[in-house]
Amino acid sequence: MSLSKPQSTFRRFRQYLAEFKLAFIVAGLGMIGYASVDGFVIAQLKVVTDKSLVTGDYAYLRLAAYAIVPLMILRGLSNFIGTYMLSWVGNRIVMRMRQQLFEQYIHLPVSFHDNNSTGALISKALFDTEQVANAAGKAFAVAVREGAFVIFLLATMFYYSWKLSLIFFVIGPIVGVIVSGVSKRFRKISKQIQQAMGSLTSSIEQVLKGHKEVLMFGAQSKESERFADKNNYNRQQNMKLVVAKVGSVVTVQIIASIALAVVLFVASMPGAIENLTAGTFIALLVAMTTLLKPIKQLTTVNSELQRGMAACASIFETLDKDIEADNGKIVLKRSEGKLRFDDVTFTYEGKDQPAINGVSFEVSAGSSIALVGRSGSGKSTISNLLTRFYDLDVKGIKDGKGIYIDDLPIQDIKLKDLRNQFALVSQNVTLFNDTIANNIAYGVNDSVSRKEIEEAAKVAHVIEFADELENGLDTEIGENGSSLSGGQRQRIAIARAILRDAPILILDEATSALDTESERLIQDALDTLQQDRTSLVVAHRLSTIENADTILVVEQGEVVERGNHQSLIEQDGMYAQLHKIQFGEVTL
Repeated sequence: MSLSKPQSTFRRFRQYLAEFKLAFIVAGLGMIGYASVDGFVIAQLKVVTDKSLVTGDYAYLRLAAYAIVPLMILRGLSNFIGTYMLSWVGNRIVMRMRQQLFEQYIHLPVSFHDNNSTGALISKALFDTEQVANAAGKAFAVAVREGAFVIFLLATMFYYSWKLSLIFFVIGPIVGVIVSGVSKRFRKISKQIQQAMGSLTSSIEQVLKGHKEVLMFGAQSKESERFADKNNYNRQQNMKLVVAKVGSVVTVQIIASIALAVVLFVASMPGAIENLTAGTFIALLVAMTTLLKPIKQLTTVNSELQRGMAACASIFETLDKDIEADNGKIVLKRSEGKLRFDDVTFTYEGKDQPAINGVSFEVSAGSSIALVGRSGSGKSTISNLLTRFYDLDVKGIKDGKGIYIDDLPIQDIKLKDLRNQFALVSQNVTLFNDTIANNIAYGVNDSVSRKEIEEAAKVAHVIEFADELENGLDTEIGENGSSLSGGQRQRIAIARAILRDAPILILDEATSALDTESERLIQDALDTLQQDRTSLVVAHRLSTIENADTILVVEQGEVVERGNHQSLIEQDGMYAQLHKIQFGEVTL
């Protein structure tokens, strides 16, 4: 018989707990010890009442006075051990899940990140894992401690009067039905809360990243209203959870109080308790009234458990996503740099129109090729396919079409080896909250010397602005290089590419957003970088690619013109038209 989804989720979650069996046993013993002390104290009410208060013999009462402090010390120690061990287990599980999610994120394909907001993924790694910790820690603690307490109380009640105590067993099936029904509601609302938290995190992230745009366009009110709607939706979902939680607790307590009222009513009837001593009745009554609290706790903890299981389901869904396929067997240490596209067609997931259609070209080792065309024409798609950020479909590969490096199909090369053949400099530079030197040496820190870092910084004109900073190359640059200008960040990216020393260079709009002075310095660095390397240049500024060996003009995913700068000018086609527009030879 197949497991339902909640059962499957819980069974998989138990695999995380299995490693900590000993810690759970110790925690369980601590919680049981805590509950057993409370149960023992209530059970002794009979003896204290009958032996001391009724008969006037206070020796037993004096003995109880001696025992109460040691018992409370034992109770406190048991609670500390149980709580500490469960917190330790919960935090270990959270740490492991977060580590697994982080490693999954960095191994998932680019298409996954295209379709999932960064804020939602951050929320999953932070908020959802905390819900799991509550399920592993708090829920287990309450379940064991209060469950053991209920057992001790019921045992006390049945020992003193099984007839009166039997009434309480009537509420068991009713409570079970309530808990089962509410569990489904808890799980549904918990999933909605997780989605709402992801949406909230995403909204905050977008506004913080686009803070300048918000200020520039005076969109504070609009963003505030948008966030208020999402914030209110999150509040509503949490209130639904509160209503379900409180409603179930109140219902169970009312049912339990009805059972207690019936017990008291039966006890008031003539002859019903004639066989019970005063101490027995007091102990029985205290046990029954005390039973209401652990029943309430056990009902409440169900919401924590269901939130944890809903979070687990969300986490497991991400962990089960397929990571980047790497079926390559060929080890390629360093390629010659020869590239070939053979009738390549590619369509992005969820799109009907191909991004590129029937593209073919060849680049000999050490030469340069430039891609020009309007935005959205497919230029960047070509470079993304080269590095296998996106994969061609199987049909195209089977038909003998595809992309080749040194006449080797790229899907047959080990993925890490394939990407080691490329150095990428793009318009959107990503820098890390670290020093300039560490950003230059990102990914190759262990294999380069300080001298090599400094040499790369010199060639890329990084030294020129780094020397003006207090700590030079060891200056912290903030998140994504926030303390640097666009040109300075671009130069660091070029220094990183120089240090990588890859045989193939991809320049994706590397100078499109720079001022004239920055462009001059960066173009000089790029000229040095391109020496003795195969270069693929994606550009809008035609002045940067006039010396390319081959220029491809891409329009709506197809190569419509090819040749060098001079031959394309002479053709007087699209390239010539773009050139005239950029250099002011015609007006639009």
